[in-house]
Amino acid sequence: MKNLVTIAAVGKNREIGHSNDLIWRFKEDLQYFRDATMGHYIVMGQRTYHSLPPTLVGRKYIVISETDVEDVMTFNNLDAFLDFARGTEDLIWVIGGGMIYSQLLPHCDKMILTEIDAVADADVFFPKFDRSEWNVEVGDLKTSPEGIKYRRNIYKRK
Repeated sequence: MKNLVTIAAVGKNREIGHSNDLIWRFKEDLQYFRDATMGHYIVMGQRTYHSLPPTLVGRKYIVISETDVEDVMTFNNLDAFLDFARGTEDLIWVIGGGMIYSQLLPHCDKMILTEIDAVADADVFFPKFDRSEWNVEVGDLKTSPEGIKYRRNIYKRK
């Protein structure tokens, strides 16, 4: 779907989270996430929703969960969410966690991955995907204040 975009910060071993928290917190990357998602829907699983700050101002939350989440648009199954996504032209950013990325990646035409040249202890991983199915725009090499190198790459489905 053209309006469904995945965004994630991913380590060398596809690691994205640990103990229901982000592993990678680069100020520049978090600012990019804020600017990109501002004014749009962000879709996530219930655990990701509960791990977020009280509100990411300027975003419209969607949670995919078997149980309803109070005061948030909730879809109890993937098909119901996909019906909603097909029926709107609004941009919807897929922000995790691991299961949501796995379920929605086949439906996304675009991914923005901050690919980090480091490894970390993790219990949540970004799904494996066939890189041959994607065209990639390789971003500039950046270095975090901690000396970790990373690139923000944009993948578009062929």
